[in-house]
Amino acid sequence: MTLLVLGPEGTFSHELAIRAFAEEIIILPTIHEIFSQVGQGAGDGLVPIENSEAGGVGPTLDGLLQHQVFVTAELYMPVHHHLAGFIPVQDITVLYAHPQTHEQCSRIVNALKVPVIHTSSNAASARELAQSPGGAAAIVSRMTADLYKVPILQGNVENNPGNTTRFIRISRTRGSDEGCTKCSILVDPEKDQPGLLYQILGIFAERGINLTRIESRPSKRSMGEYLFFIDLACSPACKEALAALGEKSRFRELGCYTEVEVPV
Repeated sequence: MTLLVLGPEGTFSHELAIRAFAEEIIILPTIHEIFSQVGQGAGDGLVPIENSEAGGVGPTLDGLLQHQVFVTAELYMPVHHHLAGFIPVQDITVLYAHPQTHEQCSRIVNALKVPVIHTSSNAASARELAQSPGGAAAIVSRMTADLYKVPILQGNVENNPGNTTRFIRISRTRGSDEGCTKCSILVDPEKDQPGLLYQILGIFAERGINLTRIESRPSKRSMGEYLFFIDLACSPACKEALAALGEKSRFRELGCYTEVEVPV
């Protein structure tokens, strides 16, 4: 099986794929391209969906909305960021960082008090740094720093020592429900009305089903219209709850799956 991951080489997605899966890895430039290729049957994809510090990953949520793919596994990866460069910290005049990395490391970014240039990935930050004149630094992973041979000036600069990113594996076909621990659904309310969200959540509360995550996302149809991504713990009452949900709102099952352990 081929596994499509976000590049360039050295991203957290790339590192996780190497650590967790013994498969052929193909690096693609964007999350959008990963979803597109998975939808065309080029392989499975590995994409980040949320971070404990920065929240949901918009391009992944949009991909789940726009493409007929299924979630077949989830993985949790502790994420540590490092300030890297070829100059002393006090000489930094510009910083390269991915927007999510910037948010996860906002304390040190604010303390540096220098302009920040956003990049498409941590690996892209290292690549830009390598091509920049003196005064530049970047926030990157250790794997990226090693890959691009950039010295680490200060380690573990993330705001939260427990910083973790949740990844999902996506496939063109539905995975096996056997032994699943979690299901994901996309709810698209048919109309806006008082108590709508209460009614939707009540379906699960009445049946004792734990919701592990709920996130709203603009429908992209018009202002004020939202969709809801919901993760719920698998239980014998799930099918009954989803049948009841179908009577109140449109929804799409994104898949039921288990967690894949990530080797240390």
